[in-house]
Amino acid sequence: MLAVVKKPHTKQPLFEIKGEIPQSIIDYFTHKYGNKFEVIEEQDQLIDITETDWFKNINILTSSGETIKIYRQNIGLTQTELGKKLGNFTRHNISDMENGRRGISKNIAKKLSLIFDVPVERFL
Repeated sequence: MLAVVKKPHTKQPLFEIKGEIPQSIIDYFTHKYGNKFEVIEEQDQLIDITETDWFKNINILTSSGETIKIYRQNIGLTQTELGKKLGNFTRHNISDMENGRRGISKNIAKKLSLIFDVPVERFL
């Protein structure tokens, strides 16, 4: 919800109150400002971030190795722990993948997608 009080002779709001506004506040402003006061009901709309231009641009700029690092850090795994989950990979192997010094095979990408519960394409 958005409450707006407009300045005289302009369409520029004097001030705005956003969020849940108690009815007593709305009543006060209606009484004080009359037709210069307006309540605008805003509808929150959830969007899929993967469909936004911002995400698509970031996704293009992010390497597969950086993606591994982001997902690994988000779930709190160390490089050593991720290496064990992938099956006998050393911390050095994981570091090399994250920094682009070692490629990511389709097989490893499939394992990563299972570990992080994301599509395999994120790592290819």
